[in-house]
Amino acid sequence: MRSILTALAASTIMTGVAFANPLSGDMRIVSDMSNPAPRAVMEGLVADFGEMHPDLNIELEVVDRDGWKGQIRNALTANPPDVINWYAANRMGPYVNAGLFEDVSDLWGDIEGLDAVKGALTIDDKQWGVPYTYYNWGLYYREDIFAELGLEEPETFEQEIANCQVIIDSGRSCYAIGTKFLWTAGGWFDYMNMRTNGFDFHMQLAQGEVEWTDQRVRDTFANWRKLIDMGAFLPDHQNYSWQEALPFMVNGEATAYLIGNFAVAPMREAGLTDDQIDFYQFPIITEGIPQGEDAPIDTFHIPSGASNKEAAREFLKFVTTADVQTKINAGDALGQLPVNAASSVDDDEFLNQGFEMLTNNAKGGIAQFFDRDFPAEMASVGMEGLQEFMVFPDNLDDILQRLEQARQRIYAQ
Repeated sequence: MRSILTALAASTIMTGVAFANPLSGDMRIVSDMSNPAPRAVMEGLVADFGEMHPDLNIELEVVDRDGWKGQIRNALTANPPDVINWYAANRMGPYVNAGLFEDVSDLWGDIEGLDAVKGALTIDDKQWGVPYTYYNWGLYYREDIFAELGLEEPETFEQEIANCQVIIDSGRSCYAIGTKFLWTAGGWFDYMNMRTNGFDFHMQLAQGEVEWTDQRVRDTFANWRKLIDMGAFLPDHQNYSWQEALPFMVNGEATAYLIGNFAVAPMREAGLTDDQIDFYQFPIITEGIPQGEDAPIDTFHIPSGASNKEAAREFLKFVTTADVQTKINAGDALGQLPVNAASSVDDDEFLNQGFEMLTNNAKGGIAQFFDRDFPAEMASVGMEGLQEFMVFPDNLDDILQRLEQARQRIYAQ
């Protein structure tokens, strides 16, 4: 491994970070950053850290991202590495509760700039990992069509509905969406619920503390139905993946897409210019409720069975520094957002908008997206119900009864 690190050193991310006590021994990292660009970032991180600690032998094992989801528990119990990649919030919950993740709360006292996401790494008032990247969600829209129709970015739900009516009257759908794989419907529920009832209520629902038949949940669906009933969404969206729905926005048949920043590159590749697309934060529904945002966070953790926890802790501190996060999230690397508020962002319109929103305007909190905040089985059942509601809104009572029965069974386990 040392020869590999030496070969990589010339092209790695130089951070200027130094440690008073050089590390030694062996450190093993298992990473699911298997796609080419993320893999290069991970290899660069390891190389840089190795250059700072030449007596530390680092073994990096890169595993398939999807396959890792089914392998992680066995890896944590059979032969724990010293550092792993995973996700924040409920996705880390089962491993925290099983005693498989190390408490790293002491590190957070040495790290600055991560206050906005601390809650996503906290269970039982302790922190169980550190973040290294995230990406924002919001409404990406056709700025040129808005200009053609005389529309401005809405700040309230009433303005959103008024804009939507003008768009429908022009013969277009307000929103492109593909719900064939369900999770995009989860994004809409997240925002409708956080804007109707607030971030804290949304988290209580995710944690099984609120009944799905609660009137406040019904209020969320009532607001959502206002858009469904007026024909705001792309017809037959249940037949499209999110990528298959994108051409409707590209060709102007739909004017906006509630989606993550990862959709910007495909929009550009399809021919839309930055003069044609823009971004705005999901509008306010209930006045006085701080605005929470979906921003899924990728994380590093130390298994409780790690053999070199000293080196692992220094690695976690290293990856959270502002300059390291700036480098690894650059457009030619991960192309996402640094979590450290002191980092800088590439000169990209949409990355800067997302960073500004998450750093300064996500006053309610940072949610991890429906299928990360809810337990896996509840998320699966829930997203099926959300898609059904979008297609058959009259089925709401039956849907909520099913989800409540699932809640009682799943959380009791």
